[in-house]
Amino acid sequence: MLKTRISLVALGLMAATQAMANDQAEAKGFVEDSKASVLLRNAFINRDKKHHTNDQSEWGQAFIGKFSSGYTQGTVGVGVDAFGLYAVRLDGGKGRNGGGGIDFFKPADGDSPTNQQNSPHNLARGGAAIKFRISNTVLKYGDQMPELPVLQYDDGRLLPESYTGTLITSKEIKGLELNAGRFTQEARKSAEGRDSGGLKSINVFGGSYKFSENLSASLYTSDVEDVLKKHYLGVNYVHPIADDQSLTLDFNGYKSDIDKKYVAAADLTGDSNTIWSLAATYAFGPHSITIAHQRSTGDTGYQYGFYQNAGGVGDGGSTIYLANSYWSDFNAEDERSWQLGYGLDFGAFGVPGLTYKVAYVRGDNINTHGFGEGKEREIFNQFKYVVQEGPAKDLSVKLRSSFLRTSESVRQNGYNDDGNEVRVFVEYPISIL
Repeated sequence: MLKTRISLVALGLMAATQAMANDQAEAKGFVEDSKASVLLRNAFINRDKKHHTNDQSEWGQAFIGKFSSGYTQGTVGVGVDAFGLYAVRLDGGKGRNGGGGIDFFKPADGDSPTNQQNSPHNLARGGAAIKFRISNTVLKYGDQMPELPVLQYDDGRLLPESYTGTLITSKEIKGLELNAGRFTQEARKSAEGRDSGGLKSINVFGGSYKFSENLSASLYTSDVEDVLKKHYLGVNYVHPIADDQSLTLDFNGYKSDIDKKYVAAADLTGDSNTIWSLAATYAFGPHSITIAHQRSTGDTGYQYGFYQNAGGVGDGGSTIYLANSYWSDFNAEDERSWQLGYGLDFGAFGVPGLTYKVAYVRGDNINTHGFGEGKEREIFNQFKYVVQEGPAKDLSVKLRSSFLRTSESVRQNGYNDDGNEVRVFVEYPISIL
């Protein structure tokens, strides 16, 4: 049934009055438009937990190869996308590796902390997808890394997640992008095999529209089989003030209706959640100041990510387009949180490529179900430097730290724990084609 709906959507989009140039008419060929690259990523994460849970630490080296062909010429263009992933464990963390929050290398015996020392020393995974293009509409089937508000693959660890299925992306009308898809397999970022996440299926549909140079909006919905239905609304507005000044308003919101069987299996407190955030960022010269508010309501917290065969949702580890998501997501039941952030571009001071961000987030009103009002707070810091020229051009170094503190009621409830986190990522992209 869904395949029929997707086909009808595609036909309708292709029949729409075109307000853009025809991408397929400009196709140069399968080989001529091909691109290939390798990303070298060295990643280290250490989490020093203070109370009830074990410390976590992992260090690894990844090689992420990607190939994207051009399209054959003609009315219907055909092409192929492929990727190959390989990771080597450099330090297993002395028994602290394999935790769900880091998840570089999945333990062979499951996710229990007692089995963390059994993580593999290396892993490899690959995938490919065939793609067809008519005008400005692309249908892709196979292994993919979707980037949608309701299905966003996680690329914030050593290796990325991927999904297997069908996705249609149409840009027939200027400013409008529509997406419709169905995925039936998820590859865990820390394991081999394209179905290591245990996903049953997820259907996605929605789109984004750019009303003007300064105003855009997105509306998406998803149905994760036997888990939940999720709806998303996003609005972004940039108000220019002067040549080097602007005010950006960014709204993001999710409404989730959770399957009652999943509520019982995951031991949730209810079957619905609404969460939203509104961030205002004033940028002036090399500086930016952000103020944000985020609020979660309903009878449980916001559910997203992780893997269905490990008790998770399965819709991608980055499916949380919310302002106050750092180490903690500040997404507990009834939680209200506020953020004050500051950013600096050192390019104005003679160091192009160096940026800094700091944020303080405080959450309260967490429903801990009998343990008293829950509170948490986090200080986030990040330096990032990208080499601008020379043999190492585009090499980047990212240093990130978070200090998370929670109330006793939050720790008793099991929602979160105190801790200090450090992340070091060094990445070097190499273009082959």
